Amino acid sequence: MHIQDKPTSPACERNREPILTVLREYFRDCSAVLEIGSGTGQHAVHFAASLPDLTWQTSDRTEYLRGITLWLDEVALNNTPPPLELDVNRNWPAQRFDAIFSANTLHIMSWVEVEHFFTRLPEVMTDSARVVIYGPFNYAGQFTSQSNALFDAMLRTQAAHQGLRDSEAVISLADQIGLRLLEDRAMPANNRCLIWERSLKCE
Repeated sequence: MHIQDKPTSPACERNREPILTVLREYFRDCSAVLEIGSGTGQHAVHFAASLPDLTWQTSDRTEYLRGITLWLDEVALNNTPPPLELDVNRNWPAQRFDAIFSANTLHIMSWVEVEHFFTRLPEVMTDSARVVIYGPFNYAGQFTSQSNALFDAMLRTQAAHQGLRDSEAVISLADQIGLRLLEDRAMPANNRCLIWERSLKCE
């Protein structure tokens, strides 16, 4: 695989600036972020270039690491270490981070994997870590738009375990591990950013 063959996602190009606005606000006092499910690696290079004081640690399952590496190598930033292998069911890094970011991952995981995601998060968070999760969510069991309903149907056609998650269920999982919801922000294209801060008093 050559640099010109690196993976691309049009959605990453469309949503990166609105997400960056959120990260500038909530990660401004952070030093190191763990991105869970870095996918193509496009978000990582854009956010790391825009937030040079923040170390951006990419991670994903083994099959995605080579593509991520192509993006990182092409841009060659000082704040993007090599990607880590991370499967929410098994291997989590030993390091701790004061920022966690994940985009468009929860609807790809099975619900059991979403539960594992939140159960294991405390292992990689510092005491006052911030968590930002981007993607589409349902509210009160209902789709917020026809496009989200169509997207959910497409996901379930691809794999029965996939599908949009109810925000209330996700927020409940976060609450159980001591994450305090700071904001549920509306984003373009019927997406949301759920933003938490770790509060050890809640654990």
